[in-house]
Amino acid sequence: MEIRHLRYFIAVAEELNFTRAAERLKMAQPPLSQQIKELENELGTNLFRRTKRKVELTESGRVFLTEARHTLQQLQKGVEMTRLAARGKVGRLRVGFIGSAMDRYLIEIIQAYTSAFPEVTLSLKEMTSSQQLEAHQANRIDIGFMRTFICNENYESKIYSEEPLVAVLPEKHPLAEKGSISIKEIGNDPFIFFPRKYGSYFYDLLTNFFNRHGMSLNVVQEAIHMHTIVNLVATEIGVSVVPESVQNFQRPGIKYLYIKEETPDITLCYTWCKNNTSSVLKAFIKLISESSINN
Repeated sequence: MEIRHLRYFIAVAEELNFTRAAERLKMAQPPLSQQIKELENELGTNLFRRTKRKVELTESGRVFLTEARHTLQQLQKGVEMTRLAARGKVGRLRVGFIGSAMDRYLIEIIQAYTSAFPEVTLSLKEMTSSQQLEAHQANRIDIGFMRTFICNENYESKIYSEEPLVAVLPEKHPLAEKGSISIKEIGNDPFIFFPRKYGSYFYDLLTNFFNRHGMSLNVVQEAIHMHTIVNLVATEIGVSVVPESVQNFQRPGIKYLYIKEETPDITLCYTWCKNNTSSVLKAFIKLISESSINN
């Protein structure tokens, strides 16, 4: 049995006239009658009751008509969904991200993507940079937003944004009312810092910056997430530095201050495995690279 047999049958069942059905199908009537007869032989039952005056569906024919219509509808839906999947319009996208990416940039990306691809199921997972690399290796995410730039035989990264550092101080700190400070002014303060094992690139970038200015940090507390660092600063146990976009996270008890010295560019990169051939992923990367929100 082929799909054309279903179309032939449905045409005859709806017209209840072989001549009209043949005209509708743009074919001759005798071959159509022969195809219906072969279909009935294959099914082992009569689908039509034929007389000289009329054609009627049998009970078996009525049941088969319902199923034949359903089958063609499902087939058409499958064809449409397959074409959409090939263009990245349906499917699933798993995105890893560092928490601070949500302070500005990732919100805009997700808004643009869900508007352009509403049928894609989007799964967002907050992770550190090192956790994202592990998730890539285990095929748990398709793309990740991290501070680490990676480009080798397995991964590809592109820079989405670059931003300077700002200092974050308790609001009762003696320097908190200043508009900007030198990094050396807080060189002797207790520091709240990011642990190296969760993002060596970001950690080394910051420590090298401090070392160039003759600073050896007194780290009294470590925290994985930028918002946790800011919240710990509010407890007055120390000071810290964070990417500029973290200023969008406002809470009582802290002040953000610009740093007078030129700070290293803190990058936000999007990274994916080169062997990931997902059409959904390709469409997401294309949207990021072409979007006007790209920085």
